[in-house]
Amino acid sequence: MSERKWRPLFLSYLLRQRALVISIGALIGLATLLFVSTLLLTSPPVLAQDGNQLFLPIISGGGAAPTPGPTPGAPPVANDEYVVLGWNDLGMHCYNRDFQNLAVLPPYNNLWAQVIKRGDPPQIITDTLNVSYSFPDNTYSMGKSNFWEFDQQLFGVDLPDNVGLTGKGLAGEMDAGGNHFVAEGIPLTEFSDSNPNQPEPYQLADVVVTDASGKKLASSTVVAPVSTEMHCDNCHYDGGVEGIRTGSVETNILRLHDKENADDYPSGHTGNLMGRRPVLCAECHASNALGAPGVAGLPNLSRAIHKKHAGKVQNTTEGCYNCHPGPTTKCLRDVMSAEFNMGCTDCHGDMEKVAKNPSPWLNEPRCDACHKEPQYAQNNPLFRLSTGHGGVYCEGCHDSTHAIAPSSQGRDAIKFIELQGHGGPIDACTVCHVTAPAGGSPHDAP
Repeated sequence: MSERKWRPLFLSYLLRQRALVISIGALIGLATLLFVSTLLLTSPPVLAQDGNQLFLPIISGGGAAPTPGPTPGAPPVANDEYVVLGWNDLGMHCYNRDFQNLAVLPPYNNLWAQVIKRGDPPQIITDTLNVSYSFPDNTYSMGKSNFWEFDQQLFGVDLPDNVGLTGKGLAGEMDAGGNHFVAEGIPLTEFSDSNPNQPEPYQLADVVVTDASGKKLASSTVVAPVSTEMHCDNCHYDGGVEGIRTGSVETNILRLHDKENADDYPSGHTGNLMGRRPVLCAECHASNALGAPGVAGLPNLSRAIHKKHAGKVQNTTEGCYNCHPGPTTKCLRDVMSAEFNMGCTDCHGDMEKVAKNPSPWLNEPRCDACHKEPQYAQNNPLFRLSTGHGGVYCEGCHDSTHAIAPSSQGRDAIKFIELQGHGGPIDACTVCHVTAPAGGSPHDAP
């Protein structure tokens, strides 16, 4: 979450106080078409992906991979003049469920897009088009989160309802930047309007491309993953750690922090944390995710948390799910985990190694550390910022970090099905090319 739009305001405060419409292909009967359209317009189904098959099962609420149902006809490969590749930059954005005592991360989701004018060769277009985003079944966040009650105390800004830290809302225009469009800081929650009491981590965004006259040129249905499933309660329940009982998990953590660290609080931070709630962790502990410098001499937030819990939390994906979303959300759902049984530690290492990362968020595992062939080399240290074939972002074809296609969560497949008639990654050249070029895939040769 690069917060460059609001970072100056946020940093100033710290210094003072120390982002479903599925195209239906060959008509298989008017009755079938109406039935499928009704499903899509009323309650978008979770899709499960199996090779080139598309299934429409019952919505699972973001839990385990759903059970396949009947396979409808797949739409044809896109043949419009423009296509849009849309994605979220991470496999999961998380935020606090309750901000009255403690804040690690605010509601803050990102959507990226590239618009391609189909041709031989295709062209990436940014300067003559507009790209907008919306969440048809998630149009408000007030009442789903109490963030706006504490934004002033935590971040030094009094935000309008349903507006995030960068000024973005639940619908709006994406910003053109170089060869892409981006909307950063969308204050999205995992609670849909139609079912606000049931978490759905895989929220669906409509990304729409229009020309200067407002004519719709292309669209995509993109997953914006978001969750509050952080299980600090597995350990920090009342009496769980050092017998501390305050009535809530958050205050149990603050009381423990006061007990163990009060003598080391930096100058200007007088008094215990329990007496100055709500507390933003990044006020003291640097966070690259927030662009927060923290206090000199104190460990960054990632180091502080991972080092403190090393030896107490098992070095497995299940162990990571104590803090990262989570055994229900299953934020790690990419092809490596789904098909090759790889877990968090296969890429990130154990808790001790993660604690030693000198620049978390900006220094992360690289795909080409394992995929060493020259054609897989990243041109940026971070996968999420790397580009490849024709300047297309790797995530545009393969999907985002922790959700690299094919994902075990079927909603991730929707955008690929819209474009090429089957799940991802994109392997149909004519998604972007009018005529399929000779040869194999972009990765067949350096």
